[in-house]
Amino acid sequence: MQAEIKYLHSPDIFDLEKFSPETPDCFGFLLQIMAGPVNNPGCESFDITVCTPLWLIQNNKPADILFCQHYLIVFEYSFANIQQKLNKYISVLNGNTWKDLALQIGRIGKWEFEDYVE
Repeated sequence: MQAEIKYLHSPDIFDLEKFSPETPDCFGFLLQIMAGPVNNPGCESFDITVCTPLWLIQNNKPADILFCQHYLIVFEYSFANIQQKLNKYISVLNGNTWKDLALQIGRIGKWEFEDYVE
């Protein structure tokens, strides 16, 4: 089984393709990767913070230590580059079940069911 990105969404940015940050070297926003199994209409959300190094510096204290899970660090805003990088990462994943795939995608974006317990 393989996964694919169905679409990308941000609650912070109305149009990801036309977005142009006010400060090109200092921005950060939530990006939701809506992904699901290939040839299946369903999808689930994987949250990732897209940001620049300067944004990280300005939004953290000097004593902070970050593991940076669920962050995508970029040096400029290019929706096409972000989309291409995410598609490339997700398109090569393989798993026996959707849960197997979701756990792998969850390494880069927080899966909406990551901590779910029945």
